[in-house]
Amino acid sequence: MPLSGTPFLELEDAAAGSTLETARWYAVNTQPRAEHKACFHLQRQGFDTYLPRYLKRRKHARRVDTVAAPFFPRYLFVAIDMAAQRWRSINSTIGVSHIVCSGETPALVPDQIIGRLKQSEDERGFIEMAKPRFSRGDKVTVLDGAFADCIGIFEAETDERRVAVLLELLGRKVRVSLAAELIQAS
Repeated sequence: MPLSGTPFLELEDAAAGSTLETARWYAVNTQPRAEHKACFHLQRQGFDTYLPRYLKRRKHARRVDTVAAPFFPRYLFVAIDMAAQRWRSINSTIGVSHIVCSGETPALVPDQIIGRLKQSEDERGFIEMAKPRFSRGDKVTVLDGAFADCIGIFEAETDERRVAVLLELLGRKVRVSLAAELIQAS
């Protein structure tokens, strides 16, 4: 099942036989863990969809797996030609919670954002995540917060954009979880 369509859409107008280039990208909020289901049903209705995904490390039952996960959990993108397609039917599609709107009209997602997301995909269609800035054991300095100016040892980067750092506090090493942007190399 394809999860993404073409980045620049050219839709055929069946009645006139001309090419329309008026389809634009919009965000759709899905039901929990129903991104793939929503993509499938939207494609069945004739909408072009894009579900950016990345490879996520998952720990379960003492095993570490790498699984495909949505880059934006509970969201996907759909291309709609507002003049030719009935966008309100998206809200009642299986797996969809609602289309993201600004007032009464769907909120437009700039084509450049979709283009950049697609450019950052690897050959398998997964968005490549930035490599960690630090390796386990690197010395780091905390820049701000309660532990500002403390020097510690980088331990790991967690999935929530946070890092684990070992700080020397009260004569022992304590593991502290911090936002990744709050540390720098010592």
